[in-house]
This record gives sequence, C-alpha cells and structure tokens, in this order.
Amino acid sequence: MQQFFVQIGWCLPLYGLFGAIATIPWAAAGSVRSSGPRLGAYINVLLSLLACIHGGAILQAIWNTDGFSILVPWLQVVNLDLSFALEISPVTVGAAEFVAGLSLLAQVYALGYMEKDWAIARFFALLGFFEAAIIALALSDSLLLSYALLELLTLSTYLLVGFWYAQPLGMNAARDAFWTKRVGDLFLLMGVVALSELAGSLNFSDLATWSQTAQLSPLTATLLGLALIAGPTGKCAQFPLHLWLDEAMEGPNPASILRNSVVVTSGAYVLIKLDPVLGLSPIASTVLVALGIGTAVGASLVAIAQVDIKRALSHTTSAYLGLVFVAVGLQSTDAALMLLLAHGIAKALLFMSCGSVIFTTHTQDLTELGGLGGRMPATSTAFLVGTAGMLAVLPLGCFWAMVHWIEVIGLIRPALVVVPIAVNGLTAFNLVRVYSLVFGGQTQPKTRRAPEVAWPMAVPQVVAIALTSILPIAILQRRDVIVDLQLLPWRTVGVMIASGVAGASLSAAIYLGRLWPKPVRLPMPALQSLLSYGFYVDRLYRSTIVFAVSKLSKASIWLDRYIIDGAVNFVGLATVFGGESLKYSSPGKSQIYLLTILVALGLLGVLVSWLPIHGGL
Repeated sequence: MQQFFVQIGWCLPLYGLFGAIATIPWAAAGSVRSSGPRLGAYINVLLSLLACIHGGAILQAIWNTDGFSILVPWLQVVNLDLSFALEISPVTVGAAEFVAGLSLLAQVYALGYMEKDWAIARFFALLGFFEAAIIALALSDSLLLSYALLELLTLSTYLLVGFWYAQPLGMNAARDAFWTKRVGDLFLLMGVVALSELAGSLNFSDLATWSQTAQLSPLTATLLGLALIAGPTGKCAQFPLHLWLDEAMEGPNPASILRNSVVVTSGAYVLIKLDPVLGLSPIASTVLVALGIGTAVGASLVAIAQVDIKRALSHTTSAYLGLVFVAVGLQSTDAALMLLLAHGIAKALLFMSCGSVIFTTHTQDLTELGGLGGRMPATSTAFLVGTAGMLAVLPLGCFWAMVHWIEVIGLIRPALVVVPIAVNGLTAFNLVRVYSLVFGGQTQPKTRRAPEVAWPMAVPQVVAIALTSILPIAILQRRDVIVDLQLLPWRTVGVMIASGVAGASLSAAIYLGRLWPKPVRLPMPALQSLLSYGFYVDRLYRSTIVFAVSKLSKASIWLDRYIIDGAVNFVGLATVFGGESLKYSSPGKSQIYLLTILVALGLLGVLVSWLPIHGGL
C-alpha cells in the first residue's frame, strides 16, 4: 500500500485543488442554501487532512532513499526541452507535508475565526487553491513549472488580501501586493527565457549539471543572476520589494498564517534550487548577500516601532528571510533550509496567537491592548512558545538553525556572524514588547471582558505549540545539524544568546516596568518616526518612481491628445475640406477628368526623371 502511495505522489497538490473546486458551489452566492456555507469549508478541511495522511505515508516510505523524478514532456524543439518535472524525495515531500500540515491547522483555525463571515466558503476555496499551488511548488523540479506556480501564488495573494473587497484598505493592499510582485516576476521571466536558451533545459537537476561546465561571459552571468534574484526578492518581501507584506496584513488572519510561514518562503525555496546557477556570477551572489543583510537588519529595526500587532510580526518575517538570502548568496543552502523550517512553524504559531487577540478584542492596535495574560492563558502561552521558537533559545529548533547558520557562514565570512546576532537581539526586543503590550500591564476598555477563544481556534494553537517544541528538533537531528554541546562554538553562541537575553530584558524593563513612561517616546523623535514609517521608503517611491511615471503618463496623454490626435484630425479635416471644394469644380465631363489624369501623370514622370539626375532619393 505504501508503494502505491509513493507512485501516486504526484497527486498531492490535487487534494487542495479538488477541495477548492468542490467548495465553489457553496462559494457562489445563493447556489447552495439548504446546508449553509460551512459544509463547503468542511469538505476543504477533509481533503487537506487526506493530503497530510498521504504525504506522511510517502515520507515514511522514502525517508532513507534518494527518491525519484517524474517527467511529463511538454515541448521539445531542437535543443529546447520544456517539460514538467516533479521530484519525489525526502526534502520535497517533507516540504509538501509541512505545507499541508500548516494549511490544515490554518483551515481549522479559520472555522472559528471566519465563523460569522457570509463568504466563508469562498475563503476556503481560495485557501485550497493556495495550498495546491504551494505543494506543487514544493514538488516541482522544473523552473518553468515553478514560475507558473509562483504566478498562481501571486494571484492567490491578490484574492486573499482583497478578500474583504468592500474595504478600501484591503483592496489597495491587494493591488499593491500584486503589482509589487509583478515587478520581480517580470525580470524573473526574462531570466527563465534566457536560461532556456543557454542551458537547453529548465529542470533544476539539469541546470545543476549544466552550471558545472557552463562558460558564460561575466556580463551574461551577472544579468542572468540578477534576473533570477528579482522574482524571489518580491516573493520574500526583501528590499526594495518589501512593502507589500506590511500592507497584506489587511487581509484575514488565517491567510496571514500561511502567508508569513510558507508563502513567502516559496520564493526562497526556488532560490535555493537555483543556487548552482547563481554561483556562476560573483556579482549576483554579492547582491543577494547585500539584499539579505540590509533587509534583515532594517526590517528588525522597523518592527520595534510598529503599533499594529500584525505589522510588527510581518517585518520579522522579512528579517529572517534576509538571513536565508545571505545563506543562499554564500551557497549554504542547507543552512537556509533549516532556518526556513524553524522560522515557519514558530511564525505560524505567533500569527495564530495574535489572530485570537484580534478576534476577541476587535482591534490590532497595540496601544489599545493590555492585561490579556490572565484572561487568555492558552493564547498567551502560544505567543510565549512562538517567541521562544523564533529566538535562539536552547534547545528549540531555531537555536540549532542559527548555530548551524553561524558555523557555516562563519567559515566563509566571519564578519557576517554579527548579522544573526543583531537580528536575534532586535527580534527578542520586539516580541517581548508585543507580549508586554498585549498580555501584560493593565486591562484596557477593549480587553476588560475579552474571553479565551473557542476550540476551533484553540486546538490549532495547542498543536502548533507541540510542533514548535518538537518537530524542528527532530528534523534537524535527522539532518545531523544538532551536535554535541561540547562541540559548539560557545563564544559565538554565548554572544548570540546574550543578545537575545539583553533584548528581552531591556524590552521587559521598558514595557512591563517603570523604567520608561508610557507611551514610549524615544529621545530622538526623528529616529522614532524614521523607524515607524519604514525609513520612508514608500515616500521615496512616491517622490521618484511614482512621480516619474505620473509625469510621463501625463506627457503621453498630452502628446496623444494634441499631437497624434491633432495630426489625425487635421488629415481628416483636410480631406473633408478638399472633397467639399472639389465637388464644385467637377462638371461631370469625361474629357476634363482625362486631361487631369494626363497632366498628373506627366508631372509625376518629370519628377521621377529629375530626381536621379540631381541626386535625390
């Protein structure tokens, strides 16, 4: 039976797709009235559960094997081979199972969070489509197929962020997310087309083999690498294409659980598979490292100044993916994968916790929250465990992932070790700040009667707590990442742990104690505004790119209206005027018409014979 499940492993994405299709009758308004929309949601949850069971059976069967590939030919012309390739291996199936598991938890969570929403069936249909695209991307061994799936994820993001389409903020956020990603996808498409011509195949395994012997000029390799980087930069919300993730928090929170844990990591997953090709250009690798460092440190600083609970967490997503970019830029894909795993589970738990707070209090503003620790014990515990899972806390998974990152990157670029140390300290400060403002302190008007959430939202949090505590450690141990404590670089590890303790202690002293008056005001208001508004990057865009596009558009409209349309209108008016004038000089006598034709032909003949003599055209 297990062998049968392995052989049909290609159908893992179909569970989510069939769930989305099966939910459509309930998603369409008025088509199914007798059972209500929740039945469509239950169908989607059931199919996601089947996907988890199927993926678990496959993973158990192939865990100690190299796996195999499934090739579906599509177009073969001369040296161009375009095919849809799937890889069934422990890494790809493990990633698919990871996505299916988190999707199942998010859907159960959504049963409680979206229970009063009239469009709950439509939301679940979109989640099923979301899940299908991400699982297919996890199994894909083809850059062409991966690009198509990334486009489907862009569409899914647009639909889910703008789910509440009656809210202007939600629709603006959906539009901005869509177009921001399109910028990176456009360059990625250029890279895909160029790579298909250079390598002759777009399968990742073939590209890895081709890159070992490829002879490209430095300019070609650099342009190719930068084009391939652009798409994942937008998908992973890295500078300068990072603003969409902050705005995407306007969407429903169950979608934010998946977006911040697995969706943004899809771009990094594709980038990891493209690592052999990126290694052909030292400049592209340097750019990748620079983008990662800038985003990791910058996003960590911006997060500590946010007053929206979801935005405070979303910026930490960009920061940790910046560390992943650094690892990929230095060809340390194993360290990147381990960090993606540890971060994804902990971030999903944090968003479940903050979603419960939003559901109960109906606010996302940190200044309106407080005193929920005793009123929502399960939710506060989930936030604490998620915080520990995000930080370098021994013995949780992110500690070992960070240690592995430091060990690998430290051998290549020792100076870069300060980056994860800084990110760990700033993230500790930010998460303890959020916990203190939400669960500590005095109760506020919106939190005085806030109850704990019901079981559909509480059970996924409990399961996620167990997964955060156990799963990363188990997988990292299988990957030989966890080593004997005596072999750890304790000097570096001690500094990293000290940064987390220092950040958490300072944050607790400020936001829980009386060290600083409330609300907190920095001695330099300009610095606080700089961080609160994300280094004014959005204003920079408005004053440069948006301004230039707006002026060019206005100039184009003026040119089209007064020059192009004016010339066309002039020709039309001249024709009408000429016709109206000639009709009065037309007596209807054929000999006059014949004379006119002969005179015109004579003049034309003279002109043709005169031009060559005088060096004309």
